[in-house]
Amino acid sequence: MKSHFDGVDPILCPRDPKTGEPLPPRSQPGYYPGFSTLSQGAFWDTATRAVVDKRVKHPPEPKFFAAEAWTFWTTVFAHLIPQTDRIPERQIPIVATLDHRLANDQTAGYRYETMPPDRVVYEIGIEAIDREAQHRYRGKFLVLPYLEQDLVLKAIHDGKPEAAQEIWKHMSVHRFWQMIMGDAIDAYYAHPWAWDEIGFGGPAYPRAYTRLERGEPEPWEVEEQRYVWLAPANSASAEVDSSPSHHAESGQHSLPVRSSKGARR
Repeated sequence: MKSHFDGVDPILCPRDPKTGEPLPPRSQPGYYPGFSTLSQGAFWDTATRAVVDKRVKHPPEPKFFAAEAWTFWTTVFAHLIPQTDRIPERQIPIVATLDHRLANDQTAGYRYETMPPDRVVYEIGIEAIDREAQHRYRGKFLVLPYLEQDLVLKAIHDGKPEAAQEIWKHMSVHRFWQMIMGDAIDAYYAHPWAWDEIGFGGPAYPRAYTRLERGEPEPWEVEEQRYVWLAPANSASAEVDSSPSHHAESGQHSLPVRSSKGARR
């Protein structure tokens, strides 16, 4: 008999706040049940429809990362933006988007003086994370249990790594975190399945949006239906320091708060 958790470890799933039991992954998580951005494709122009369709049906093929590096960053991003609330076939390919960016040497058009080139960041970032894992738990990052992996990344998020200090002397730990978190967010929320999750109506050309006041949904959108759930028990989501902070180059850094999607929503 097929399990509701096929392909997803229940201990990593969000939990029912009343029972504490893991909630089965869904084909469409979020607060907008039944909403589908792709169902509106007939109202887009040909170029827009082709771009959106490609993101779903033809994610970029690996070009930059070797197989081990691809697996490494896939595991890291599974902590930054957990997708255990999604069935495996509806999980968004974050590393594929990053790989495409690095293969084409695409950047934001600027680079902080405390940071190496983006391609180098992702190369030495593996070593820095692995050395933190070895220091704390005597094993490389990929072989550690999920919670220990979470705590390794939490140390870097907090700007308090204990290992690889020579790497961090040449690469701002705060800027590093901002880069990998930013890449994860960019890739995730550029995907139509994430648009469904947050109720985003998608491209509005040439139809355009019509209801510009009071936050009312468009006729093709659905009303928000909120529900409450807890982060997975086997994670460090509730342990992140979310105190107000300042600019990343000062002593009091400014960082996105790392959390599971349960805490983010």
